This record gives sequence, C-alpha cells and structure tokens, in this order.
Amino acid sequence: MANGESHVLALPFPAQGHVIPLMELAHCLVEHGVKVTFVNTEVNHGRILGALDDASHGGELGGVDMVSISDGLGHGDDRSDLGRLTESLLSAMPSELEKLVGRINASASAAGGGGREVTWMVADVNMAWAFPVAKKLGLRVAGFCPSSAAMFVTRIRIPELVRDGVLDESGMPRWRGAFRLAPAMPPVDTAEFSWNRAGDPRGQPAIFRLILRNNAATHLAEAIACNSFEELESGAFAVDVPGRVLPVGPLASGGKPVGGFWPEDASCAAWLDAQPAGSVVYVAFGSIAALGAAQLAELAEGLALTSRPFLWVVRPGTASERCLDGLRRRAAPRGRVVGWCPQRRVLAHASTACFVSHCGWNSVVEGVSNGVPFLCWPYFADQFLNQSYICDVWRTGLRMAAPAPATAPADEAPARLVARQLIRRKVEELIGDQETKARAIVLRDAASLAVGDGGSSRRNLTRFLDLIRS
Repeated sequence: MANGESHVLALPFPAQGHVIPLMELAHCLVEHGVKVTFVNTEVNHGRILGALDDASHGGELGGVDMVSISDGLGHGDDRSDLGRLTESLLSAMPSELEKLVGRINASASAAGGGGREVTWMVADVNMAWAFPVAKKLGLRVAGFCPSSAAMFVTRIRIPELVRDGVLDESGMPRWRGAFRLAPAMPPVDTAEFSWNRAGDPRGQPAIFRLILRNNAATHLAEAIACNSFEELESGAFAVDVPGRVLPVGPLASGGKPVGGFWPEDASCAAWLDAQPAGSVVYVAFGSIAALGAAQLAELAEGLALTSRPFLWVVRPGTASERCLDGLRRRAAPRGRVVGWCPQRRVLAHASTACFVSHCGWNSVVEGVSNGVPFLCWPYFADQFLNQSYICDVWRTGLRMAAPAPATAPADEAPARLVARQLIRRKVEELIGDQETKARAIVLRDAASLAVGDGGSSRRNLTRFLDLIRS
C-alpha cells in the first residue's frame, strides 16, 4: 500500500436499485475517512453523469471517485435481458476488474504518499463471483446486500430447498403452494422465487447459475452489510447463514447524489407543497417495471376516479410521447405525471398519503422510513417477497390484483388488466384504513431508532466501519 489508509473498490450489480443503496453506503464510508472508488459499467456511468444537474462533478460524486468498466455487451444490446447480461458480466468483468485495480494501484504508487492503493472490495452479493477475483489480487472482501435479508437467506438456502423437495436441481418448484423458511419470515409462494420471475424465461438458467456461483463465493466475505434493520426482519436475521451479516439500514445519502440514472423533476416539491396534508397518491414502479399502454390508460382512469391529487412517475422510455400526452391530459387538473422524481423527499412530504409501488426493496425501505402505507403492485424478482412482508408480516399495506407477468407483451390482453374500478377501490380502502397507517408509523419510528444513537443499525455500521478501517 502507498499508505496505511483504507481504499474500497465498490462494485454494484449494474441496475439502478443496486447502485443507489451501495452509493449511500459509499458516502458513509467517505464521511469516516475511507477512500471509495465506485465501479459502474460504462453504460451506467454515462447515464449517471448525464442525469446530474451540472457537469462539474467530473469523475467524482460527493467525494466518491467514479470509474467504469465494460459489461461485455455491445452498444445496442438489450441490457434488460437479465439472462444475457449476467452471462456477459461473468465472461467480461473479471479481467476488467483485474486491469482496473492494476491501474489504480500503479497510479497510487506513482503518487507516493498522496495515493492509496486498493485494500478492500465491497461488492453487491449479486456480484459475489468477484470475491475470488479480489482475493487473487490480495484484497480483503466484504459484501453488500441491497435486498431484504429474507431474499438473501432464501437464495443462500437453495441447497436445503432442493434437499427438502421444494425445488428441483434447476431451481424450478416441485409443487405449488406457500411456505416459510423460518418463523417471522414472510410466506414464500413457490411460483414466485425471484430467479423464476426475472423476465424472459429463457434467461432463467443463466440467472440461477449466477445465484449458485455467488452463493459459493459468499463465505469469502468478512462481513455483509445489509440495507435493513434488525427490528424489521428479525426472523430472517435469526437464520444461520455463512458470513457475518450486519443490518445497517435504512441507509441514506445525507443529500449527496446517489447515482440516479434519470434527471429528477425539481418541480415536484412545489407541487406537493400546494396539496393538502395526507391527500396525495404517489405512484412509481421503479427503474425496470414497465406497464403496457392499455394498463397505463386504465391506471390513469382509476386514479382520476379517486378524485384525489396524485403524483405519478412514468419513467423515460416506457411510454410513447403520444401515450404520455394522453396520460397528462387525463391527470389534469388534480394529478401530475413526471419522468423521475426525488422519491425520498416525496415520501417524506406531509401531503403524501400512500404509495402505489412495485415493491422494489429501495422503495420499501424508503416508504417504511417515512411511515407511508403501500398499495402493492409487484412486477418481478424479489418484489413478490417484499409484498408478502408488507401485507402479511408488517401489515402496512394492501395487495393490488396481480398485473400481467414480466414476460407479457407490451400491450396485455384486456382480460389481464387491473381494472380502473379496482384501482379506485383499493386506493380508497388503503387511505381510509387508520390501523394500517398506525402500523406504518410504528415501523417508521423503529427505523428511526435503529439508525439513531445507540440503535441497532448504528452499532452495526460502527462495526462495519471499524472492520474496513482495520
């Protein structure tokens, strides 16, 4: 090393929901004197820099150095095909990481006392295949879990699920029904294992192989920081798994940039300020889910039928301009349709009444942190498990009738649509349910205590920081 101070190479899985929480952890490390180099794919690196409101950030983001490597795919290749993406990552990125570390360390050596060689890799557990690469390079290794602990435990326990006849060797369920891995964990529907609900079924074998490869490398991590807190998932954290799992959430960036892929609509705050307290229906389906034009139109009608103000995020590229124009016209005068927004601030705003959500874990944690009830509309992967937490364990939200699966065509058959009348009824039922709101407030307070002085997550974060700085 050029000197004795820690230098972390942070490696997320290349998706928005994985980049954001690891960036939040990176900011925390930097605040405590750790140098962090954050590794995105070239495509995502460009998207993040392009989404910033000015060009002054250069190669760093709030004190975090930003670098990029190839994901192995071509410029026009479809990165939403998770099966193809995972195969490409495994093929191209190990050698790219080795070369990157070599360049960073050579530069640090040339700088003398002014540079720090890489000492640690902190990688997403969905990129745990990189742990052996790090060990080969002489780095210490820690993991980061951006999903629920329940999701992590479920994947780690695949051998037991095969042994007990729940899964076959390829990861497919042997029977249909619900079960619990442990008390206080959410029930799991065998038809909704994340690796079988991740888009095109043809990609399932590659995704399942990636999970098994990651599982085999998890033991190399000296600790695994998880964006959750003990009181939220006590059952999952009680399950014995390889490694030292430290719940350190809910993570937050303290206002620093978190690596968003799209520019945020800054006008949302003023619009929310103009709405009555507890009146706004917030609708957002994350960075991957995409509803077809027919379902978007039906959702617009359902929201209009509630006669409530609503803020609806329709992500860039998921609807044609003609469709968007129609949605905006239907939303007026009470509703507002935007391309992307500062979600954490929206959920913290006094005017927000509820969250119609795809139930991605980032959204779940942000909603929990602000005491917002959920209307659950999961799309794929771990979102069904998260819905089970919300509706069956915490009881802080309601289910929306299941939409067409992730493998459906862009314009679903009308029979598969979630009807406008159901949307209106569910919104009204949720907003009128004071017991659900009260439970959401209890969870909010528990989250606040966890990250406060002496809280469980604060203590675990100190342990993680001490490890990285050792």
